[in-house]
Amino acid sequence: MKNLIERKLEELLSGVRPAVLFDAMRHAVMSGGKRVRPQICLAAAVAVGGKAEDAVCPACAIELLHSYTLVHDDLPSMDNDTERRGQPTVWTKFGEANAVLAGDALQSLAFRAAAQSPKNADRIVAELAEAGVGVVRGQVEDLDGDDVDFIYRHKTADLFIAAAVMGAYAGGGSEADVGRLREYALNLGLAFQFEDDLLDDDSPYSKAETERMVAEHTEAAVSALEGLSGDTSFLASLAERLMGRSE
Repeated sequence: MKNLIERKLEELLSGVRPAVLFDAMRHAVMSGGKRVRPQICLAAAVAVGGKAEDAVCPACAIELLHSYTLVHDDLPSMDNDTERRGQPTVWTKFGEANAVLAGDALQSLAFRAAAQSPKNADRIVAELAEAGVGVVRGQVEDLDGDDVDFIYRHKTADLFIAAAVMGAYAGGGSEADVGRLREYALNLGLAFQFEDDLLDDDSPYSKAETERMVAEHTEAAVSALEGLSGDTSFLASLAERLMGRSE
């Protein structure tokens, strides 16, 4: 599935002028990453009885939106990170102003990609917009607040939810299918974040409590897949693999 995503991303990021803009955008998107969210999108289309190819545009849209959030999160005014995935962050390599503009362009490109979805494009674009606002809400709370549940629900889980729901719409799923996949992705996103906390050793909860929440949300994610008409093996396997990962 990753090959479908990589080929489409290369196509979407094929602009040449101004060179610094597209170089910064490509650096943000093509410098590694596990493509978890776009793979969820493709697999969700399969899980409702569609084909992975049906969801390539929304899958790339969610990856572009995710990349934009990372570019802006790394800025000096946010997390002030100078390295991501073993490479310089966009603002470090291309300058702060170009990083802001590259993030802006990635966000716009995400919506253009979503609008190219061959089926249910209006619903897919609406879901992407909901996630885009949700992530910003989570980031603002992360800067100025301490409501961990709100931050994790929006800053992390909203993109997982959008990936799964957009995939379901792209695959022609019913509203019941969408509901199941929304529940799956919410729990997967929370499990993913709590597992990150264990890896970074910075959980707001005790280690035992965090491990319990990872296990509970992973189980809830897998259970939510019951009743879908298509192949859910990838989504179930992904949930299990993300639990206890080493990176």
